[in-house]
Amino acid sequence: QVQLVESGGGLVQSGVSLRLSCAASGRTVSSLAMGWFRQTPGKDREFVAAISYNGENTYYADSVKDRFTISRHNAKNTLYLQMNSLKPEDTAVYYCVARSSYSTSYYANEYPYWGQGTQVTVSS
Repeated sequence: QVQLVESGGGLVQSGVSLRLSCAASGRTVSSLAMGWFRQTPGKDREFVAAISYNGENTYYADSVKDRFTISRHNAKNTLYLQMNSLKPEDTAVYYCVARSSYSTSYYANEYPYWGQGTQVTVSS
């Protein structure tokens, strides 16, 4: 089992930066593909970014490409999401996810491990 705990969310103004962190426990993350999804009320969970087990491969949704950066520190069992130039449409609950695979996925149902989520609110 893997437990994931997100932190770093908050209320910010448009244009600023925010960094989310996800601390993993229960198992080393070095063999896990990990990622971030987000969700707003009434909508399905949306893929944001993913990273392979060793950090060599990263993937982004078009809506966040060139603004968000996903990274990981396996020795610290931690995943990060650096979010720059935030926009009001980035407002959502952000979830850290993991799966027991070296490769990533764009699909929420292919990640069995989820954190509780952290709220990010961007005001205009």
